[in-house]
Formats: sequence, C-alpha cells, structure tokens
Amino acid sequence: MIKYFLFRLSIICIALFAVCDANAQGINWAKDGNSYYQISSGEIVLVTLPKNDKKTVVSRGLLTPAGQNNPIAVRSFQFSADGTKALIYTNSKKVWRYDTRGDYWLADLTNNKIIQIGKDKPASSLMFAKISPDGTKVAYVSKHNLYVENTDGSGAKALTTDGTDRMINGTFDWVYEEEFDCRDGFRWSPDSKTIAYWQIDATKIKNFLMINNTDSIYPYTIAVEYPKVGENPSACKVGVVNIATAKTNWLKVPGDNIQHYIPRMQWVPNSNEIILQQLSREQNESKVFLCDANSGAAKAIYTESAKAWIDAQDEWKWLAEDKEFTILSDKDGWNHLYRISRDGKKQTLVTKGNYDVIDIKLIDEKNNYVYFMASPNNATQKYLFKTKLDGKGKLEQVTPSILPGTHNYDISPGAAFARHTYNSSVVRPIAEWMNFTTGTPFTMDGSITTQLSKQEAPKNKLEFFKVTTEDGVELDGWMKKPDNFNPDKKYPVVFYVYGEPASQTAADTYGAGMNRLYAGDMAKDGYIYISMDNRGAPVPKGAIWRKSIYKNIGVLNVHDQAMAAKKLLATNSFMDKDRVAVWGWSGGGSSTLNLMFQYPEIYKTGIAIAAVGNQLTYDNIYQERYMGTPFPSKEAYIKGSPITYAKNLKGNLLYIHGTGDDNVHYQNAEMLINELIKNKKVFQLMSYPNRTHSISEGEGTSEHLSLTYTKFLKDNCPPGAR
Repeated sequence: MIKYFLFRLSIICIALFAVCDANAQGINWAKDGNSYYQISSGEIVLVTLPKNDKKTVVSRGLLTPAGQNNPIAVRSFQFSADGTKALIYTNSKKVWRYDTRGDYWLADLTNNKIIQIGKDKPASSLMFAKISPDGTKVAYVSKHNLYVENTDGSGAKALTTDGTDRMINGTFDWVYEEEFDCRDGFRWSPDSKTIAYWQIDATKIKNFLMINNTDSIYPYTIAVEYPKVGENPSACKVGVVNIATAKTNWLKVPGDNIQHYIPRMQWVPNSNEIILQQLSREQNESKVFLCDANSGAAKAIYTESAKAWIDAQDEWKWLAEDKEFTILSDKDGWNHLYRISRDGKKQTLVTKGNYDVIDIKLIDEKNNYVYFMASPNNATQKYLFKTKLDGKGKLEQVTPSILPGTHNYDISPGAAFARHTYNSSVVRPIAEWMNFTTGTPFTMDGSITTQLSKQEAPKNKLEFFKVTTEDGVELDGWMKKPDNFNPDKKYPVVFYVYGEPASQTAADTYGAGMNRLYAGDMAKDGYIYISMDNRGAPVPKGAIWRKSIYKNIGVLNVHDQAMAAKKLLATNSFMDKDRVAVWGWSGGGSSTLNLMFQYPEIYKTGIAIAAVGNQLTYDNIYQERYMGTPFPSKEAYIKGSPITYAKNLKGNLLYIHGTGDDNVHYQNAEMLINELIKNKKVFQLMSYPNRTHSISEGEGTSEHLSLTYTKFLKDNCPPGAR
C-alpha cells in the first residue's frame, strides 16, 4: 500500500529534508570510496574527501548536444566501470508513482562528445538504461521491450519484440511496482554477453475502469490492470537473453508461475548463475534458487516458511569469494542477518540478540564488520550499530548515545567516510561528513554538535509516552499538548492513526506532532494531538509484535488503538471525553472508519481519507500478504472491513476520496456510502474529481483539502480549553 501520503503530513518537514539531508537520495560514491559524484550548477563534479576538493567531470559544454544552445538537465547519472563514460538521465516522466521513464544521453569523456541513446524511440520512453560491465553497450526498456545498442549509438537492436501494454519485458505491472517495489526489471551479466530480465504476463488481469467526467463533454474511462483480492496475479518468469542472437532462454523455476511471485533476482558475481527469490501466493513460503543461465536449471538452496508472511529480500551480498550470501530473516523471532553457504547447507547467524536489524548499511568483509540500523531499547528511534561479520562479536553502538532520535548513514565503500544525518522531534534535520574510521567529523564547524548549538529548542516540546492497555499491550506514542497548557482544564483530543503493516507513525522524527492538513496551529488553537503505534506496525519490536496482525487487519490494530485511547482518556483528566476525534489516510482512513464504527463510545468525530472500506476491493499482493488468500473463506476480510460495521456510526464522519485513485479505488467510497445510506446514517462526503491517492493534483486542491479538513474538525470537535 502506498506510503508517501504519510510524508505529505508536513510539507515543511519534507522541504527541510531536501535541503539539509544530502543523504536523502543516497551518495553517488566513486569506486575508490574516497570521493563521490554530485550535480553542481548543471555539471557533474567529483568531490574528493576529506578536503572537499572539486573537479568537474562532465562540463556544461559536454552536456550541450550539437546544434543546441543549452545543456541537458541532469536528472541522474551513472558511470561506466572504467569511469570514461557517463550515462545521463533527463526529461523524466512519471510511471505511476515515480519518474522512471525519460531520455538518456551517453557522454564519452575520452572523446569529449555526447550522443543520445535510443534516439529513434519516442521522447521520454526509455527506462532503466544501464551501461554494460565492459563499457561497450547500453541496454534499456522502451514500450515494454528490451533494447541494446553500442555506446557510440550504433548497432541498435531489439532483444525482445513481444512487448505490449500487458506483456511486460524488463519492468513490471502496477501491483508488482506498488507492493514489491519492483521497477527496474533487467540485469546485465558479469561478462556483458547476456541480460537477465523479468517478463510479466498481465494479459489475463482484469481492467479496473475509472471514469473521467470533467475533461470532456462526454465522459471516458481509464483502464488500469489491477488484480483484486482473490484474483490470480500476473504470470511471472525470468529469462536470459543473448546479446548477439537476441534469443531468450527461460529459467526453469519450479512451481506455477501464476501462483508464485519472483520479487528479487540478481546475478551471482563472477559467474554465469542467477540467484532469485520465489514467494508463494500467500507469501508465507520463500525459496531461494540458484539458476544456471545456460541450461535454465534451477536448484532451491534455501527455504523458509512462516505462519504469517515473509518479506521480499533486500539485495543479497556475496562473501567468502562468492561462496556465501546474506539474507535477512525474522525466523528466530527477531529480524537478523544470516550468512548462507552457496549450497544452503550451512547457516550462520551474524546478528544475535533480542533486537531487530532495521536495515543493513554496509558489509565490510575486509575488516570483518557489518554495520546496520537498529534500536534495541526504543522502538521510536534509530541508531547505527556494528558487529563482527563472522557472527562471533558483540553488539556495538556506533552512533553517540548523546544524540537521541533518528539517525541515518551513507557509508563509503571501504568504510573510510560517511555522511551522517540526524533529526528528532525537537531537532531539525542536520548532517555531517565524517571520517568513519575515527568517528569524527571533518570540521567542528560542520559537525552535528556545532549545528545543534545553533538550533533553538521548541517552546512546546512533543512528549513521548508508553501506554499499557487492559490487555497488557504496551504502545509507544507521542503527544503534543496545547500551548500554555493548563492541566486543570479540559482539551479536545485528536488521534492520528495508520495502524497497518506499511508505516510507523510514532517515530521520534522531525515533523512528529505536526499536522500538514490542519490550516493553522493545532497547539495554539488548543488541541491535544496524539499518535500511537499498535501491534502490526513495522516497528523494531520483534516478529510477534509485527505479525500478530496477520488475518486481523481491522480487528487487532483497531482494538489496540481504541483500548490505548480509552486508557489515556481515563487516566488524564485534562482530556475531554466529549471532544475526541480521529483521522487517517489510506490504511489510516480504514482504521479511522473502523474506530468510528466499532468504538463509537470513544470517538465522536472522524475524518477518513482514501480509505479501504472493503478489503476485498484492494490488490491481491498487499491484502493477501497480511490477510491470507480468501480461499476457502472470506471471513477475515469481512470481519476487518469498515462496511461491516457502518451501521454502528453515531458520531460525525467526513469521508474524503479522489475519484481518480488508481490505488484505493473510489469504489470503496461508493460501497461505504451505500451501506451508510441503507442504515440511515448521516455523514459528510468530499469527492475530488480525477485526483489520485495523494489528492494533490489540480489548482487549489491541497489548500481546499486543508480547509475542508480544518472546518469539519473545528465544527465538530471545537478547539480550546474548557
């Protein structure tokens, strides 16, 4: 389920991250690990650390094609392995969520010339172009076919020719992209002679039709291939195409290619083998295969099963001269890193203890260390830790403990340097360049410590708390109290919820406690603003916490939120039980509806945005992952869906949805509306014509949404002390 809407909650915070956090897009490190590339004043420069010496590598002159007056605008870039060629991405356009199609130009630094790649293809139609490891060719996808040409622009040819809107080579359909984060769908072989690629056959996926009533006198439909719960997924297979012959050899991965997913695939270094992950339809069985690219033979070398779901793997890292690879698994109850031998017979637990590895930042095999983000003692925060890569070391915290909050690191190859970023609920995002070996910043003027001394502490700090429900479940949360708070008075309470496995809301990050949708200042106006993470939220509290929501979305998460709210209201006399509101977006909108319908005695006002009203309408990969397939019974889906409880509405409800939402379809709104009408429940509706899941398109949309949200909240849950 789409996550970016959560980050829209504070547009100011996002802007600050873009300015302050050079790590936001990742550092484009050079191979030596002592320098990095960046775009500066329209040119590509190489910055050498630690003195930050800058050298122009691709000049504006070189970026100006023959016959043109202006250089091309660099969206992103990549260098050939020998550093003599730069592939420039420009003129980018969106494909669903991200601008993954555009134009590519190849800058030859040796001959000081630039040519367009795929110049015979339609403008902005190329996707994921990559230079071959030997630096002689460029491959790319256009219109769902895979192409290759020489780096001088000659010899262009199609490697696949059967691509259509529904037969997809080298990239993915809507649901693979949305739920597995799959976009770039091909990989060059180490010897540059072949390319491994995904083929998605969506020809049997039904269209979901959205209607556009506003852009012409006669309305028209917009078709999106969208596999709903219970519908078969697209068939998926992996092929290896020979560059010279354009012939594809399909990998013989066992199992029905419709009832299984292949979310991850890559070449084994220095070999003619491919490693891939296959997930069962319910995503509770994962198999890792080694495949011979010549014969197509596939051998399962690692299998894992779970009662709930198993996540798609991150990229495998190869160790011990490519005799071992890494996986992340929570099979022992905590998310940990393992080393697996090439034949799968030996498994070594690397990270040990009652904590979750959040993500791996660097594997430094030379020095026998792995660096990773974790937070053993506070699930709202994030720090860098390390341990021995052979599994024989203790857990060591790298981040200074005097900086509580959320940290991130982009570490150079070889672990010589790093970009360290830091923020918290009271600290605006700041960053420092550091000597990673010594753990010290390059200069004290640029250090996080120095920058912190220049920031003003907020006058009304966010408060973090823990609340234990009557079921004995402890939730983390934050609370923003009104300015000039008086504990002897009563204030309205607004709960912000998400509640599903896609996102955490109660993290100690800058922007926590801010509500982008509120037109004004909630604390100044006299609201108490609260958010909590229930069981099922993706926080580092272990597998039992995260996966207890399996087949219980809409029940367990909603119960946790309601019982925690009940406890807070009962134990804090300054909270006005008659003025309690709740709101959320997408999965949070679903939680809002369920809270309003299932616990009307607690929540008096609700604002639900882009909500899944009926879980049977959502896509199969997300919903079946967390709820199981609806075979043989749909009981769990019905039990967790808001429409099942709509008849219980007592409070004030505002429902908001975009009619052009390709993710959570407007169908959900109409099904819910029918149920509310049938039960004679009065509510308010705000539909946004042709707006997507973000409800951001069109002049005035964001401002209107904010004004609508704020007026409804103030009218039905009035602000201020009493």
